[in-house]
Amino acid sequence: MSKKILITGAGSGFGEAAALGLAQNGHDVIATVQISPQVTPLREKAKSLGLSNLRVEKLDLLDPYDVAHAQTFDIDVLWNNAGIGEAGPVFETPLDLIRLNFEVNVFRPLGLTQAFVRQWIKQGKRAKIVFTSSMSGLFSPVNWGVYAATKHALEAIAEGLHQELAGHNIKVQTINPGAYFTGFNETMADTPFRWLDEEKNITRRADLREQFDAALSSPFGHMDAKEMVARMIEIVPSDTGHFRNVVPAAVEEMLQAEQLTAWIRQI
Repeated sequence: MSKKILITGAGSGFGEAAALGLAQNGHDVIATVQISPQVTPLREKAKSLGLSNLRVEKLDLLDPYDVAHAQTFDIDVLWNNAGIGEAGPVFETPLDLIRLNFEVNVFRPLGLTQAFVRQWIKQGKRAKIVFTSSMSGLFSPVNWGVYAATKHALEAIAEGLHQELAGHNIKVQTINPGAYFTGFNETMADTPFRWLDEEKNITRRADLREQFDAALSSPFGHMDAKEMVARMIEIVPSDTGHFRNVVPAAVEEMLQAEQLTAWIRQI
């Protein structure tokens, strides 16, 4: 059954690829992008594929006018996919950057979600909310703790909404990608080097770079994103499925083992 789907953060990576794929599968897609220069390229891609059912709009979650405009859209599925990443040691990351990461990844998606939920309940409409979480929503790897904290928060919010909205016929899901190669993690790994000052900070720049390089070059750090996109295209419009969706299976198994060890980990 065709759905009307609003995707945030569709200007690149998973969001862009999945927006095109969902439209190719016959859904009416509103693909929103953060900045104006991303609008025309995505429109041109949709046009080249003959996708008249893919509409591209600018939606910067920090822009109140963009957000107000987005709330006028008639949709069945809100996919909160947009996000940013702040990496580096938690004990040294500037608090204003941590606040910004929570603002973009947690508070603004929640605000948009609340607005649509109110509309749907008033309309008595069956609808769905999807959050792009992360494997980092279920554990906190070293030097990725700030980003992981925002995704942990999303997990808690999604679980609360899942229970609260069941009686209103509004479904809630999370998608938890592993470290697929989209460029997002690589870009996030650069973020601390814009503030890390060895005259002020304890962390050494060379040590941090070595740790990031090791993490990103591991088998779990450089996977082909096509697998994840294919699963997203299945999950987002579906009326059934698991609440939490970790991909690939090997990462799901690793996370389950990690969560078990948390109960016996010694300080």
